[in-house]
Amino acid sequence: MTSATHGLGHPQHAPGAHDSHDDHAHGPPSGFMRWVSTTNHKDIGTMYMLFALMNFFIGGVMAMIIRAELFQPGLQVVNPDFFNQMTSLHGLIMIFGAIMPVFVGFANWQIPLMIGAPDMAFARMNNWSFWLLPPATILLIGSLFVPGGSLSAGWTLYPPLTVQQGMGMDLVIFAVHIMGASSIMGSINIITTILNMRAPGMTLFKMPMFCWTWLITAFLLIAAMPVLAGAVTMLLTDRHFGTSFFNAAGGGDPVLFQHIFWFFGHPEVYIIALPAFGVVSQVIPAFSRKPLFGYTSMVYATASIAILSFMVWAHHMYAVGMPAAGQLFFMYATALIAVPTGVKVFNWVATMWKGSLTFETPMLFACGFLFLFTLGGFTGLVLAIVPVDIQLQDTYYVVAHFHYVMVAGALFSAFAAVYFWIPKWTGRMYDETLGKWHFWLSMIGFNLTFFVQHFLGLAGMPRRIPDYNLQFANFNMVSSLGAFLFGGSQLLFVYIVYKCYRGSGEKAAANPWDGAEGLEWTLPSPPPYHTFETPPAVK
Repeated sequence: MTSATHGLGHPQHAPGAHDSHDDHAHGPPSGFMRWVSTTNHKDIGTMYMLFALMNFFIGGVMAMIIRAELFQPGLQVVNPDFFNQMTSLHGLIMIFGAIMPVFVGFANWQIPLMIGAPDMAFARMNNWSFWLLPPATILLIGSLFVPGGSLSAGWTLYPPLTVQQGMGMDLVIFAVHIMGASSIMGSINIITTILNMRAPGMTLFKMPMFCWTWLITAFLLIAAMPVLAGAVTMLLTDRHFGTSFFNAAGGGDPVLFQHIFWFFGHPEVYIIALPAFGVVSQVIPAFSRKPLFGYTSMVYATASIAILSFMVWAHHMYAVGMPAAGQLFFMYATALIAVPTGVKVFNWVATMWKGSLTFETPMLFACGFLFLFTLGGFTGLVLAIVPVDIQLQDTYYVVAHFHYVMVAGALFSAFAAVYFWIPKWTGRMYDETLGKWHFWLSMIGFNLTFFVQHFLGLAGMPRRIPDYNLQFANFNMVSSLGAFLFGGSQLLFVYIVYKCYRGSGEKAAANPWDGAEGLEWTLPSPPPYHTFETPPAVK
């Protein structure tokens, strides 16, 4: 990978680089208005990450309520309708409020530093795309408190239930619209920044892998988000304007919604996974002290995954009564996506092969990602097989599968990214011992929670139910205990980050990881408020 030895030779990148400048023009303004009006990519990246962390805990509390209810059979803690609201909002908040914003935060912080750009291309639009998110989240959570109840039809918003829901459903539709607009603006910004603002000498194939995965992800977002907007708009008109897109009584088809939703929903899985792949492609080479194995094949594999992700949407819909030819096409197309994903896994393992490995916390999370995400991929292949999926459809096996992809895939790589880059962001090293405790508690808690759910699904326990038969009791108890362990251990993560922010760790060097390569490690830690005012020379 040739994003390696970059000669800078520009004196203004030394620590204290901005002493000679007029501080008023070049330093951050202070106080509340700094964050409201900021156009600086570092500030906006930080706000995205803090926003994602807040939503991660809101969604986590909802998950705790779900698992508390399922701790034992019988109705325990909440009434069934509220339970359904929790399962629905937990999904929406985790995906749109936590996982997607945290990766956009990483992109905002890191992409300009990695390509030698002074900032994002559209700095004011960058501010706007962040500030759309808090009102959208308020609408989502506010839907719990309006008359007629919140969304209790599942995060996938399937009609006919969502056509009949109360006023909370309208708030959810507007929230999804606003979050989609934010994503599209962020994507336009990322694409323009990467294509137009790279430092002289940095060709596309010298870019760090993280920039490549985000470039491809941004195109996916621009293609997929308007599809979701169309689907929820049709839902809205069915609800209030007398149309019958999805209402069978008026000649509509509820299955049409599923096609439109999953045409967005499957690329969405990769919108979440590809930036995670990018993070892991930065972390594993750094702690293997080797360049990324097969860099070019990684780029092509990423692009292949993105293209194929638009061809497999109906594997979520085998049970709706589609013709056998359709089932076969989606089964084979889904199996085909395993090929470029396998290339990636092979390249990561090959990067570690005979490397000078050390296992600091970022590497532990990257290895945890590699192991668990591969497992999630295998269960995805199981669900791709039509006759198997028809048995496992809407059981806890599906819940286990997508949490292995979303939590072990996206969340573990996000933790890896934070531990990898937080010395650069704050100028302080995190507490390595606590970081390792966080990893092992998360790993044990996660597997206790979700591994047993495969067996629940194989035994036939349906998902989204607040009560169940006695035969499922033991595994549900294990799953709930694991969830409380996993949720509780995230408080440790907050403490570790807070300690770095307060500056209580040891001071971080410009490059605290002796194997990390790239432009961002040539800057002091933390980098000055404005970086690369003169483009660096990339050799």
